[in-house]
Amino acid sequence: MSRNDLNIKAFAVDIDGTLTENGNGKIYLPAVSKMRFLEKIGYRVFFVTGRSSVEAYVLSVFLGITRVAVGENGGVVSKGPSDHEILGSKDSCLKGYELLKQSLSNVEIKPVFPRLSEVVLQRTFDIEEGKDILKEKGLKLDIVDSKYAFHINELGVNKARGLNLALEFLNIEPKEVVAIGDSETDIPVFRNCGLSIALGHSDDEVKAHANHVVNGKEGVGLCDAIDYVSLNYLR
Repeated sequence: MSRNDLNIKAFAVDIDGTLTENGNGKIYLPAVSKMRFLEKIGYRVFFVTGRSSVEAYVLSVFLGITRVAVGENGGVVSKGPSDHEILGSKDSCLKGYELLKQSLSNVEIKPVFPRLSEVVLQRTFDIEEGKDILKEKGLKLDIVDSKYAFHINELGVNKARGLNLALEFLNIEPKEVVAIGDSETDIPVFRNCGLSIALGHSDDEVKAHANHVVNGKEGVGLCDAIDYVSLNYLR
């Protein structure tokens, strides 16, 4: 893909494992400088994450980037402290959680910021077995792995759906967006955007869906991705 094929206007960035250095939420500060510089020269930079949209929105305020956040793997889009578009049903996800808890051992809620559209679980059970149980019972739910937690979401709720709504607010087309991430939850966004970049520690399946893979891992990889786009695509 050449620079002439893209008219980049925005960057959709994952948080855990992409902006952060580890699973404890430690932000890689050099990446913040690069994101803020992109904003300063006219590009929109915003988060598309498995974390709550409130966390992502607040983080965007303090980092000085675009104040729109896609959270809960696309289940919620936040445009303000109390301005949330909810795209999934948490009640449905809670029913799935109760079923899994009855059917499997070691199914535990993960302590996280409050969720509006999903249920977040510890990575303590076989995710494929969990998916099969939900499917067998006819529940229209899925379980996805963000590498830091398992998330029960309604079928059809994913980061791409949330991204599309955020882009409507920003008046930007998906083909004008660079997506940067590291986990299977980012694959729908990779498929949707004009350019997709996976970090070096991503699973092979994630890398296979990306247009480009950088060598750098958590944090460093985000810097590598921004540098790659800057050198090859930005006018």
